[in-house]
Amino acid sequence: MKEWEETIVRKSDNKWFLSKIKQAVRRYRLLEPGDRVAVGLSGGKDSVFLLHVLLFLRQTSYPDLQLFPVHVDLGWEEDIGPLEDYCREHGVPLTREKTAIGDIVFKVREEPNPCALCAHLRRGALNNVALALGCTKVALGHHADDVLATFFLNLIYTGCLDTFLPRTQLSRSGLTVIRPLVYIPEQTIRSVAAREGLPVVKSGCPAAGRTKRAEMRDLVRELTGRYPDLYRRFLTAWESPGGLSTWGPLVRPADGKKNRQNQVGEGE
Repeated sequence: MKEWEETIVRKSDNKWFLSKIKQAVRRYRLLEPGDRVAVGLSGGKDSVFLLHVLLFLRQTSYPDLQLFPVHVDLGWEEDIGPLEDYCREHGVPLTREKTAIGDIVFKVREEPNPCALCAHLRRGALNNVALALGCTKVALGHHADDVLATFFLNLIYTGCLDTFLPRTQLSRSGLTVIRPLVYIPEQTIRSVAAREGLPVVKSGCPAAGRTKRAEMRDLVRELTGRYPDLYRRFLTAWESPGGLSTWGPLVRPADGKKNRQNQVGEGE
């Protein structure tokens, strides 16, 4: 425990970000006793930070939580050695799933806007590995900036007021997708990843930084830079009863009620 006390657990960390993660976990019942969770580990700062936090929560709050980091290899020939070392050191060996997704998206299909197809194929590969490992949940590293970017992406390009859910039940596979970082700004993740020296792998995607989603992320950075309270204001409005959101909290089973929109439906 000493190692964790000297790293992620500092006096300022609980107020800075841990309390927000715990709040999301409780509010949407993202973690429960006996969970076997596949952690999508692309190697980017968000996914590595997610694993780092889940390891801490296992140490302090969920002792029977079983974590299975999974790296879906898209064929970019990235060096994930440091990532494998990190997982091994913390007792959660990394599963590497090799695929031809990169070639399918960029050479076979030649997608002009590759993100949607790539994400769909990656999710499928990750979910298949999760099922093979006997997992009940899949954890993804989407954060507060992603919540906003997806909202603006849907608004501007499809005319819908929508974003992803913190918890989604996949009806076909039976898996539950969880996103524990939805209250955490990207800058917080970047700062902690640098502070802890987390093994971040640079993306080999040829479209990195040149997609519609990247445009929306730039928009979010501009808006939150000018209006720092935007994260809190948006999430408050999005979670308000009677609003447009489907993010209603999951109440405890003892209450006899659940928010159906967070429980049922293929999505992610």
